[in-house]
Amino acid sequence: MTDPDRYARIHTAITGMADRLWEISTALHARPELAFAEHHAARVLSDELASAGFAITTGVAGLPTAFTGTFGRGCAPRVALLMEYDALPDLGHACGHNLIAAAGLGAAIALARAVPTPDGTVLAIGTPAEERGGGKVTEVEHGVFDGVDAALMFHPAGRTWSAPMLTAFTEVTVAMHGRAAHPTGDPAGGINALDALVRAFTAIMAQNKHLPAGSNIHGIITHGGTATNIIPDHAEARFAVRSSTSPGLTSLRETIAEYANRAARAVGATVEVRTAGPTYDHFRNNEPLADRFAAHLDRAGIAADPPQPDVFLGSSDIGNVSTVVPTIHPLVAIADTAVSDHTAEFAAAAKSPRARNALLAAAEALACTASDVLVDARFRDNVQHQFLAAQRAGR
Repeated sequence: MTDPDRYARIHTAITGMADRLWEISTALHARPELAFAEHHAARVLSDELASAGFAITTGVAGLPTAFTGTFGRGCAPRVALLMEYDALPDLGHACGHNLIAAAGLGAAIALARAVPTPDGTVLAIGTPAEERGGGKVTEVEHGVFDGVDAALMFHPAGRTWSAPMLTAFTEVTVAMHGRAAHPTGDPAGGINALDALVRAFTAIMAQNKHLPAGSNIHGIITHGGTATNIIPDHAEARFAVRSSTSPGLTSLRETIAEYANRAARAVGATVEVRTAGPTYDHFRNNEPLADRFAAHLDRAGIAADPPQPDVFLGSSDIGNVSTVVPTIHPLVAIADTAVSDHTAEFAAAAKSPRARNALLAAAEALACTASDVLVDARFRDNVQHQFLAAQRAGR
């Protein structure tokens, strides 16, 4: 089903909000807030939604800076537009979450204006702590996405792709426990926890040369003792673990535990291996949704390329959403490919004229795609069919 008038109404709504959306984006950029402390951003976004007629619920999933805004009848179909708004320590909005927030906001309000009495529900979801803390993981676990037919967001980048390759991710802590002693006065009485940790660390890091694309382990030693004249009774390392698939991530965690236990036995130490923080699933792109978004983005003046195979761009808690709901996370360029996110250069790009154009085009394409989910049952069935087929295939 097509409805050119609906798309035209969305375009008119986004154009009319352009200055306000950019004002909000730059205000968030100027006042960066870290994970779970995004009180100003959450208030600005939820107040704007409330002014547009959305019913606001704050503190969702037990997270003080998470919220939902609901518009429509409260029944199915239900389409969710996601907003991220946390920043990075020292670098501020060097991942462009100010743009993600403004685009999700603009798309939700434009959709409400273009389809003022939807036979369904528009859900605007504030998702804190993507950079560290996994707000979406908690929201998934608390049922925020239950009954949602599609979840949509975009991400600024150094390229424009219809979908990214995002890996599964977690952090693992390895803690060795030995026995303290004087290294000269009683060397036989000590059990060197640092010796055990270094053996484990070396063996674990050596696995990188055997891992496939998208999988890697990066570690640091966070504690190695307190003085050179004491055999360390405690030593600890922390590893960031990534895999192209969630099952692969489980396997890598098992590998870390295996090598840590071997090293502990060799020295006579004991070891604890534990997951530190949330686990992000790998991202599962919904192709019908992504293709539709790309077509709308092209009409808004930006052409999207398909993702390059085996080019992995990081990890995100959007992966956990994509395991339970058909989801898209397309990339829209605000800088050249030489400019990486999580840099000062990318933070500057996130408030540039190019970023403004990307924001408005992405907001329009998100709103148009969301409207298709609401009004086109055949398209909605196609989206669900692909999602279920991917689940059955274990992708």
